[in-house]
Amino acid sequence: MNISLIKLIVMFSAFIGVVAGFLSVIPFIGGWIFFILMCLSAVIEMGFLIKIKVLPLDSVQESATIGGLIGFISFIAFSIVYMPLVLILLKVFKYYTNYGVALALNNSSFWIIIFVSLFMAILSATINAFTGFLTYYVSELIKNIQTKQ
Repeated sequence: MNISLIKLIVMFSAFIGVVAGFLSVIPFIGGWIFFILMCLSAVIEMGFLIKIKVLPLDSVQESATIGGLIGFISFIAFSIVYMPLVLILLKVFKYYTNYGVALALNNSSFWIIIFVSLFMAILSATINAFTGFLTYYVSELIKNIQTKQ
């Protein structure tokens, strides 16, 4: 795997995280966006990169590593965008889309928020590593079906 492909994956993951951060502020779709970010961001990104023939998956380890990288970077970018937006909505407009998050951000110290964000990013990396692993097997299954026809 080359450095330019890793840079592309990191930039695309950060883009997914930023978009998810902005969309999670919307009241009724925020939970779904968070679920997609935590569980399916590796599937979306790897599927797109495989479809445009940029990402050749050679092994299970490589796909799990890429999935973990996607999950971690996308959640860190999500946290950088989402948390200030929630604080702005709470402080300026007295509005919150998720009361628990707004309460935690309003009453917690900065270091606790960073610790929780890093913990959630590691959890997202673990889940997305597994879904990246599944993406590898599905892509191999599709390749095998296409070669048999």
